[in-house]
Amino acid sequence: VQLQASGGGLVQPGGSLRLSCAASGIIFTINVMGWYRQAPGKQRELVATITSSGSTNYVGSAKGRFTISRDGAKNTVNLEMTSLKPEDTAVYYCNVQGYRAPITYDSWGQGTQLTVSS
Repeated sequence: VQLQASGGGLVQPGGSLRLSCAASGIIFTINVMGWYRQAPGKQRELVATITSSGSTNYVGSAKGRFTISRDGAKNTVNLEMTSLKPEDTAVYYCNVQGYRAPITYDSWGQGTQLTVSS
């Protein structure tokens, strides 16, 4: 399984950005796709998830500013981010969880850097 994240970069405060993640080599049924982030000196934290049925969950400051979406046919997950703040600066990782009985899968992408700064 390979997860290729893209879309990171340098954005000014108040700006917007879209992250994308494409999963390939999937040999299992996907339950949940999500985005996590890790700021310098901090632990990795959950940003948002979306289930195979389309249910979404947002954590903390992502609520109301970020939108997660997925394309089940293409095994991609996107994160639309608006009203970006300097504290959103982090490496963003995509994650895919699923199963193929009796094995459960938990796969991570390589991360993409987002820097919010003027």
